[in-house]
Amino acid sequence: MFDVLKQYEADIWRAISETFFMVGVSILAAILIGLPIGTYLFLCGKDKLLENRVVYNVLNLFVNIVRSFPFLLLVVFLIPFTRLIVGTAIGTLAATVPLSVIAIAHYARLVEQSLLDVPKGVIEAAVSMGASVRRIIFSFLYVEARSSLVLALTTSIVSFISYSTIMGVVGGGGIGDFAIRYGYQQFKTDLMLYMIFIMIILVQLIQLLGTTVARWLDNR
Repeated sequence: MFDVLKQYEADIWRAISETFFMVGVSILAAILIGLPIGTYLFLCGKDKLLENRVVYNVLNLFVNIVRSFPFLLLVVFLIPFTRLIVGTAIGTLAATVPLSVIAIAHYARLVEQSLLDVPKGVIEAAVSMGASVRRIIFSFLYVEARSSLVLALTTSIVSFISYSTIMGVVGGGGIGDFAIRYGYQQFKTDLMLYMIFIMIILVQLIQLLGTTVARWLDNR
C-alpha cells in the first residue's frame, strides 16, 4: 500500500520543503509589509488618528486590485516583475514573488479589519494620556487586537498553502505540483490522494496551532 510512498520518498520530501519555503517567504512578507500596510489603512481612514484620504485610497486601491486578480493570472502578470526581482521567472524562488504579493494584500486587509474591531474607547484613552502614534500602535492597538491578528494570520497561511499548489505553472514545485505531475498526470491516484492527505494534515496542524495561540493570547 505504501510502496509508492517509498518509491517517491525523496521527491515527496523535496516537494514538502519547497512548499514550506514558498509559504515561509509569503508569511514573512505578510508580517513585514502586509501588517504595516493594514495598520496604515486603519490609521489613515476616515476619523482616524492619521486621517489621510490620499494615502488611504492608494493603499486601498493596491489591496483591492491584487485581491481581485485570479491568482493564476496574477502569477502570469507578474512574470516581468518576478524576473526583475530575482533574475528569473522559473523555479521555487521565483514562485515566492507572486505569493508574497498576494500575501501582503491578503493579510493587510485582514489586519485593517482586526484593528477596526478595537473599541474606540481604547484609542481615546491612549490619546488622552498623550501617547504617541507609535505607542498607540504597539502598546494599544496591537495588544488589544493580538488574538484577532493571530487568527487572521492563520487564515492567511492556509490561503498561502492553497495558492502554493498553483506555482507549478512557473516551475515552483511544492506538494500540489507534485500531486498533479506524479499523481494525476501519471494516473497514480493513490499517490495523489497521499499528497492531498498530507496537505489536509498540514492545514489542520496550522489551524490548531493558530487557534491555540490566539486563545492563549486572549486569556492573558
